[in-house]
Amino acid sequence: MSGVQLIEVQPGEGDQRIDRWLRRRFPQLSQGRIEKMCRKGELRLDGGRVKSATRVAAGQSVRVPPIPDASATPMRAAAEVSETDARMIRAAVLYRDDHILALNKPAGLPVQGGSGQKRHVDGMGEALKFGLDEAPRLVHRLDKDTSGVLIMARTRAVAAALTQAFRARETRKIYWAAVAGVPSPAMGTIRYALVKAAGHGAGGEAEKMRCVDPRRIDDVPGAKRATTDYAVLSSLAKRAAWMALIPITGRTHQLRAHMAEIGHPIVGDGKYGGSGQENLGDGWGAQLGGGISRKLHLHARSLRLVHPVTGGTLSLTAPLPDHMLRTWEFLGWNAADAPADPFEDLE
Repeated sequence: MSGVQLIEVQPGEGDQRIDRWLRRRFPQLSQGRIEKMCRKGELRLDGGRVKSATRVAAGQSVRVPPIPDASATPMRAAAEVSETDARMIRAAVLYRDDHILALNKPAGLPVQGGSGQKRHVDGMGEALKFGLDEAPRLVHRLDKDTSGVLIMARTRAVAAALTQAFRARETRKIYWAAVAGVPSPAMGTIRYALVKAAGHGAGGEAEKMRCVDPRRIDDVPGAKRATTDYAVLSSLAKRAAWMALIPITGRTHQLRAHMAEIGHPIVGDGKYGGSGQENLGDGWGAQLGGGISRKLHLHARSLRLVHPVTGGTLSLTAPLPDHMLRTWEFLGWNAADAPADPFEDLE
């Protein structure tokens, strides 16, 4: 067991999450252990508390608590991905070159591990190396229950470039969703700010985002501006609508919270569209019933970005997951009828 250490982030190690930086230094650490170190304030960056997603920069000082010796810690083999999971995650590959890999992430599969999450995309990286020495790196996130386009970088340099592109909003992400009711007008922008509302229980299991009138943002500590463009692509009378959504900002649960706030929760979203929904609209209630799946109907349909190496435009499209495809067929909606970018003429 080591003592407390102060380690300086070296040139070339910057612009990555602190949990990834730590696991490269101490591969015997599990993600769960790192999350616990963050919660307890044992892991610090330049003296301040951190979250696992906090990014480090070259020259910063990381306080690392006592770490078990690698020889005394049973280590999971890096390549320990079940054959079933390896086949599943490789079948999800939408695009691959020497620099970038894109997946159609399955609904229900977390992107990264955390408390109680042992099966996730990041943990299946060994199955996605395809001849390279290192597993691909995450550069953005999707919620566990959201399916669709997920980009990964195959080198550290490309990871840094893509991360910056997402931060600078130089990518274009379009989501598809089925919502209860039909928003009016058929195209618009939602500008409610978002603030994290405390959950219940020791682990904050019911934690969710609360919408705040943008005119009151300065009065609500922790509130952050959030903007979503939306367009109705098709509808079934006034019962349900097929939506295209663009998150102009990238807040936690932004699309889910925004749609519920205007009274049209995403189908299958019990967290934001259940009995506790505050703003009841024509589409109140996230379950349509009948033969409609109770899974979340939110899908990262397409992503467009400038390739960080070739400089060309890379446009990726992910087919609908099975539960959404069945809903589309049941409601008589055809994916081929939708424009690739319904907002393009407005720019």
